[in-house]
Amino acid sequence: MTKRTRLVMLATGGGPRPRTVRGNTAHALVVDDVLYVVDCGSGVARQLVQARIPLPVLRHVFITHHHSDHNLDYGNLIMQAWVSGLGTRVDAWGPPPLEKMTRLYFEMNAYDIDTRIADEGRPPLVPLVRVHEIDQTGPVMQDERVTITTALVDHPPVVPALAFRFECPDRSIVFSGDTNRCDNLVRLAEGADLLVHEALWVPAVDRLVARVPNAATLKKHIIDSHTSVEDAGRVAAAAGVKTLVLSHLVPADDPAITEAMWIDAARPHFKGQIVVARDGMEL
Repeated sequence: MTKRTRLVMLATGGGPRPRTVRGNTAHALVVDDVLYVVDCGSGVARQLVQARIPLPVLRHVFITHHHSDHNLDYGNLIMQAWVSGLGTRVDAWGPPPLEKMTRLYFEMNAYDIDTRIADEGRPPLVPLVRVHEIDQTGPVMQDERVTITTALVDHPPVVPALAFRFECPDRSIVFSGDTNRCDNLVRLAEGADLLVHEALWVPAVDRLVARVPNAATLKKHIIDSHTSVEDAGRVAAAAGVKTLVLSHLVPADDPAITEAMWIDAARPHFKGQIVVARDGMEL
């Protein structure tokens, strides 16, 4: 019997600010009790524990791009998995400079790591982690559970920025990463069961940037490098996916925007199932 892939939307907000609702973006895929994490916003290890996913089953980490709301806890996730009992290899995949980031993180924490190895009898951490930098569209990796491919998406000024497609035993799942409306993503997501796509509520951008007075060009960045909820519906329709999951919501905490409003904005452009993701939601 084919085992169901467990997808947990660990955190579903866009942008780097900490909030009481919708944490920085992170996703967990669990296949045959093996953990694949896509993006590592702040708090990802705790979110995994809250989802009752054991940290030591971590096997692969995927980073879509190097904005802090997607990578801030990348090193912390590996470290916290290790102190929770991880003793097996972890592969990390993402754009450059992922190798440099990993090395510098371990250097920064060398005192603690070395102390725990000597004092607690833990296995050396650094040799467990293998880094793979990705800067082009194509196959990423394949194991006995999943096949993963990637596409370059358009998230200026961050280059490269990636989307990932997971072919799992029971379904295909695509993560858009951060992008504006992008034909590469349409091709990557063709016929997928789930498309987890970022979504921007354009009329609320002015309210959002008014709360960030030290970011003079933030509005231009948001408009230029993200996808409106309407265009997310258009991308899902063009790709012929079964379910559109709206996530990485921007704004993430505007009380004037309800779940029904997100769905109603995408609905004219996509006739399949539409889900507004919430932190901790399992799909």
